[in-house]
Amino acid sequence: MTHADAPAAVPRSTLVVTAHAGDFVWRAGGAIALAASRGEKVTIACLTFGERGESAKAWREGRKLDEIKAMRREEAERAAAALGAEVLFFDAGDYPLLATPELTDRLVGVYRATQPDVVLTHPAEDPYNGDHPAAHRMALEARVLAQAIGYPGQGEIIGAPPVFFFEPHQPEMSGFRPEVLLDITEVWETKREAMECLGAQRHLWDYYTDLAVRRGVQLKRNAGPNLGLPHTTMAEAFMRPYPQIAKELA
Repeated sequence: MTHADAPAAVPRSTLVVTAHAGDFVWRAGGAIALAASRGEKVTIACLTFGERGESAKAWREGRKLDEIKAMRREEAERAAAALGAEVLFFDAGDYPLLATPELTDRLVGVYRATQPDVVLTHPAEDPYNGDHPAAHRMALEARVLAQAIGYPGQGEIIGAPPVFFFEPHQPEMSGFRPEVLLDITEVWETKREAMECLGAQRHLWDYYTDLAVRRGVQLKRNAGPNLGLPHTTMAEAFMRPYPQIAKELA
């Protein structure tokens, strides 16, 4: 086989499992946009539309449940498109989102279909929103089941993709430590565009802009003085539940 006849490399795959329609934008929009900008495939498994607990503005306007779901779906689709990702909606119902074997099984199917190299999801703790820990539990359980050759279902088993927990809205109250700081400066405008697709949660636009600035300050402080980082560096923070695999310490 000549070099020209060699099969094309399979692009890396990122899977994002989120409880609500806006979560992937606020917490991991930069990571998603960076992956997409490198030609990677990004799939977002959105378990609910956030129609009951995260759409207060729409309820105050007198909208009905089906209207709110449709509105949040359209917002999330536009945000995902802006970031360069595909979004899958489970419509499992929020407040509360209940972790069920059926939902977990559907997630197993997504894992096997997407064969992720990286998984992004919620951390284990959030005393303000039980939907987030529920999504966390299903995301990790489905990852384990998708690796098991004896677990029934379509698709090839997966390996052991590293998992990153994105930052919750109240990090200090949720046991979150910014163990990984990701420089998203080059895609910040893309993330901001996606944030502005979420009109139902407009009050969060400035909050998550300010958070990106603060995490960027931390990134610069920990990176050292000689990396040529811009004066305003934007960043997202993540935790890792599993050990990092390395051949050298860096």
